[in-house]
Amino acid sequence: MRYANGGTALTGTYIAERDGMAVIKLDNGYNIGTSPQKIELVGRAAPQPPAGAGVVVQNPDLPELSIISTGGTIASRVDYRTGAVTSQFSASDILRAIPELGDIARYRDRQVASILSENMSPAIWQDLARAVYDEIRHGASGVIVTHGTDTMGYSAAAVRFMLKTPVPVVFVGSQRSADRPSSDNAMNTLCSAAVAAGDLGEVAVVMHATTNDDRCAIHRATRVRKMHTSRRDAFQSVGSAPLGYVDYPSLAVSLSDEAVRRGTGEPELRDALEERCALLQYYPGMPLSVLDAFEGYAGLVLSGTGLGHVSTDWIPRLRDMIEGGTAVVMTSQCLHGRVCDRVYNTGRDLLSIGVIEGEDMLPEVALVKLMWVLGNESDPEEARALMQTDLAGEIQRRSIA
Repeated sequence: MRYANGGTALTGTYIAERDGMAVIKLDNGYNIGTSPQKIELVGRAAPQPPAGAGVVVQNPDLPELSIISTGGTIASRVDYRTGAVTSQFSASDILRAIPELGDIARYRDRQVASILSENMSPAIWQDLARAVYDEIRHGASGVIVTHGTDTMGYSAAAVRFMLKTPVPVVFVGSQRSADRPSSDNAMNTLCSAAVAAGDLGEVAVVMHATTNDDRCAIHRATRVRKMHTSRRDAFQSVGSAPLGYVDYPSLAVSLSDEAVRRGTGEPELRDALEERCALLQYYPGMPLSVLDAFEGYAGLVLSGTGLGHVSTDWIPRLRDMIEGGTAVVMTSQCLHGRVCDRVYNTGRDLLSIGVIEGEDMLPEVALVKLMWVLGNESDPEEARALMQTDLAGEIQRRSIA
């Protein structure tokens, strides 16, 4: 269809008529509603079979990817041309919904969970890491993990610390459900498959790079954060550039020099986690009694102000916690930049009682790393050293804006 609005002419696909308005999916991915008198038929697309219809034949000459589902919007079976949504999918279901995937690879599927991502837990992170490791050991050329976006950054970082991988492990989600205008479901899935079949050799998150349907960004699992509640380009690399991009619709993948390449090392799983860890964001006037909730915890990550500060009133209590065996790590609410507790007296006092500087780690990444470090290292000094060592790209030698 062609839509004319004054001097502007746009093309797209007619979806339906609702309440006297024609619904058009524009070529840029957005849906609009307009008067039927403002549209012109310029051609007819080939009819598409309904979702679930027909037999899917996978090309045995293509690499085999594993799709692991944890739930979330993207785990729905979708006819992305119309936005129709049904429940969980198999590899055949998703190929019927997004047939272009069949030009990239062949697929097998596995379900670890079927939950909203706010219900994710360290125990499920462990199940997920084990499932990814198992798929790699059984010959998968790459792994796609479908995940709700709200906590996808936590899960991607957790898998990255637990798993060394020689093949791409790609987390992907959808910001907008497939029955809403401008869904990012299909494009994100196609781009994730292109990355999973490509030359990457680490854990990454692949999501829209811009608000348009033009390319996806490839983010390192330990440097990515969801920065907007609903925008399609909500996921951004923080303190470092993306590992690369996927152009759409060509699905051409470009990787930076920083990206780990396929075939680097052998798969290795170390999945122990210490769950008695917490993340606490400090605010002015926060009472000391808040720390009562973390009595007996193995680790506590503080998201402090500026260079990494909390009230000086907290210092004696934090000293007692550290002497009692709690590892305390300081990060910054600023997100960009590096913690440095040697500038002001408060910071120097925090260092003197044994608080660990979290370098430029994102607070949530520091939490996941602390769980992993304390799950695998019992010596406090070794654990401290590990927290200040770059293990998975979580600490940058030089932070960028």
